[in-house]
Amino acid sequence: MADVNMSFKAVHDLAKSTLMTHGCDAENAGAVADIITRAEGDGCHSHGLMRLPGYVATLKSGKVNGKARPTIKKLAPAVVQVNGHNGLAPLALAEGRAHLIEAAKTCGIAAMPLIGIHHFAALWTEVEPVSEAGLVAFACTSYKPAVIPAGGTKALYGTNPICFGWPRKDGPPMVFDQASSVMARGEVMLAAREGHSLPEGVGVDAAGNPSTDPDEVLKGALLAFGGYKGSSIAMMVELLAGGLIGESFSFEAAMRDNGDGGPPQGGEFMLAMDPNLFGDAGGWADHAEKLFDKIKEQDGARLPGERRHTNRADNAKSGVAVSQIILDKISAL
Repeated sequence: MADVNMSFKAVHDLAKSTLMTHGCDAENAGAVADIITRAEGDGCHSHGLMRLPGYVATLKSGKVNGKARPTIKKLAPAVVQVNGHNGLAPLALAEGRAHLIEAAKTCGIAAMPLIGIHHFAALWTEVEPVSEAGLVAFACTSYKPAVIPAGGTKALYGTNPICFGWPRKDGPPMVFDQASSVMARGEVMLAAREGHSLPEGVGVDAAGNPSTDPDEVLKGALLAFGGYKGSSIAMMVELLAGGLIGESFSFEAAMRDNGDGGPPQGGEFMLAMDPNLFGDAGGWADHAEKLFDKIKEQDGARLPGERRHTNRADNAKSGVAVSQIILDKISAL
């Protein structure tokens, strides 16, 4: 089935109007549409319009309050808590961002725990604006059990992505966003939708047998990247985005989730640092560029995120190729 070419505005309008039809107010719908549009524009289709039916499912089931208003509470000079009050994460992130940036530029380092949110997006869409403000940034979030701990046999951790952003003087920030699993669950879902097989070593079926069938892996579990190393990072995310901030671990989120297919209620942890306040105010940016130059000297090597920025520039001119299958699903909503 052929793809449909859509402008960024058309993607945004479709996402926003669909969410408002199913119970979001304009502010919440617009915030979600913003990150869906950014994902599509940067070629990250697994977190674009493909996620819209999941957002709608949470609204239709009553799990999410589509009119929630986040509240900000300063727990300490450098700790800004955002409570989403059972709403979707994008508005909570948008409301809290300026407070995090201000705290980091005042104290040198600041943290933003987000609680009571439903997170379903790529983390780079959230970290990049913080690094565009001149800050080094880190974020992580958990999900529902999808990844087997090293040596175990049952899914316990979420895919538990981590994201890191580094500001640059003469261009967009360097941002990487990666799951703690071998492959993000969204990429497995995309492979299932398009009928592609997975590489060896991505996951297992419901019986615990290795499988390259994405449908079977979605019924079973994913493997952590690098064995025990990725498993340890997944555990770290559980502790930062759950234990540290008083939110749920992945297995707890699953226990109280209604299984409507959308994101569970959980937490996110974000950290921001002002590099000008760490002792090398005059040189940190140029020093980092030396490392980036050395990386790019090697044939085939590139900085994380470069492909996204190329896609963003190209798609802004030519439009985004959206799967007709996804558009049909959205129309059926």
